[in-house]
Amino acid sequence: MSQEAAPEQSVPPQAPSGGAPKGLLQQMEELMAALNADLSQLDADLQSSAGGHAAPPRAGDAPA
Repeated sequence: MSQEAAPEQSVPPQAPSGGAPKGLLQQMEELMAALNADLSQLDADLQSSAGGHAAPPRAGDAPA
């Protein structure tokens, strides 16, 4: 078997401070909040790099 099945960066079962383990829902909420912040920053970066140009058509849009 290969080691690809086990991710190198797994979430530890307990909080790093050695406290009680976090609930799965709390972990998911924290991950979603971090992902949302990353996506917001990426969106802001893309908007600023576009220089005010109109967004390119999406792949599913038919040409007019």
